[in-house]
Amino acid sequence: MAQDLRNLFEKDTKVQRAKMSEGHEARFLEKLEKELPIEKKSSGFSFLNIAASVVVLLGLSFGAYQFFGGSGGEVVPVDNPVVENTIKSMGEFSPELKKVEDYYLASINLELSKVELTPENKDLVDGYIQRLKELNDEYNKLTIELNDNGPNSITLDALISNLKLRLNLVTRLKEKLEEFNDDSFGEESA
Repeated sequence: MAQDLRNLFEKDTKVQRAKMSEGHEARFLEKLEKELPIEKKSSGFSFLNIAASVVVLLGLSFGAYQFFGGSGGEVVPVDNPVVENTIKSMGEFSPELKKVEDYYLASINLELSKVELTPENKDLVDGYIQRLKELNDEYNKLTIELNDNGPNSITLDALISNLKLRLNLVTRLKEKLEEFNDDSFGEESA
């Protein structure tokens, strides 16, 4: 049953070799070009590709500069007394402490941004702002102590308590301002 096709074609005398008409291939290629034109792609880089490459390189360079501190590759000797003159905040010692510090500082700043300063409440606000400044100075001293002695529970607790106290102070300021506004509106309507 299985037969070799090559043998069948060799034996078949009826097979005629068909010739295509002259110019058939050229007409076929012309029709093919009309139906499926070949899009010519520009070779080389366009202006936008070059500009995008430059922007990416500048971004990466700036990021590397920020990441490596921009020291220009200079190595500071260990005996130099000015090895590091930056003060690390509480958040730089631990991710958990950073979350706590960021939460309190953001809450304090948010609450302070909601305070409306008017000529009538200026004295009240100034008193609270002065107290907040004193607490901030104390916080800075505690941060220096944290850098000098390293993280310990007493200093960390004091820093967190300072942040809590500042947030409570801002909250009390808002409450006093609301009372002040309620009193001044009550006096105006009477």
